Amino acid sequence: MSAGEAAARTTLRAATALSPKAAGALAYRLFNRPFGRGRVRPAERSAHMFATVDTLDVGGRRVVTYRWGDGTDPVLLLHGWQSRASRFALFVEELRARGMTPIGFDAPGHGDSGGKRTTVLDYAEIAGRIQDRHGDFRAILAHSFGVLGAFQALRSGVRADRVVAVGGVCDMEYLLDRFSAGLGLDSRVKAALRARADARLLAPESDIWQRFSASHGPETIRVPILVVHDEDDDMVVADQAHRLVAAYRDRARLFGTKGLGHHRVLGDAAVVAEVLRFLEPAPRPEPVWGCAA
Repeated sequence: MSAGEAAARTTLRAATALSPKAAGALAYRLFNRPFGRGRVRPAERSAHMFATVDTLDVGGRRVVTYRWGDGTDPVLLLHGWQSRASRFALFVEELRARGMTPIGFDAPGHGDSGGKRTTVLDYAEIAGRIQDRHGDFRAILAHSFGVLGAFQALRSGVRADRVVAVGGVCDMEYLLDRFSAGLGLDSRVKAALRARADARLLAPESDIWQRFSASHGPETIRVPILVVHDEDDDMVVADQAHRLVAAYRDRARLFGTKGLGHHRVLGDAAVVAEVLRFLEPAPRPEPVWGCAA
């Protein structure tokens, strides 16, 4: 648990003793606010330094975008919670070597971007703005919370040939359960948080716990999906991957790993190789000359 999470847990415990409803209001303020910003790691510095950096204004917040390449065959990278675009450094190198253009961003409240809070709607809006600049995506490669953003983007009109979901959250409500458990919220505070989120978080939308799950409306998303998940992931349980595959049935395939956890899966050579195979265009059938007797 980070120092920020420990402090929030202590404050919420004190607030609960006074008023569970007030504690729920405070928990709501924390629900879509990262407790920390990911820094560029040593192994990511080269990719980070050689990116073409630009910015977008999203609701008055400065969002930093990164592009590696000339725009040919763009691949959108969507990072997870308290993370940043540079976490895809190994993928950036391999995608560039194959002539594709990785494009990512630090979500509001993350990395080098401004703001303090972010939602799946921010991910979808930013993805749409990047598509306006660079055209349809060869693929969307998303990790963790970014998977919710990827599917919301697709439902919002963003176009991609295929999707890769790594260590991804399937159910929006899973976030509520994990957040509540992590901060030790009792049932009264959790109910107050849920009610406030229903009313305010993504208004004017309704039923956010279903509508913003990755499994919502599978009939509207017809592209192939590769689901990558480590069975030892202690942040997003493997059941979330199985639920995603079950929702999309024959359009989704699971590639399971073991011993990598939630974060190291992004830097595993076998995972990178599997994703690259999935992104390669299907071979065209050989022409058949002549005719059957």
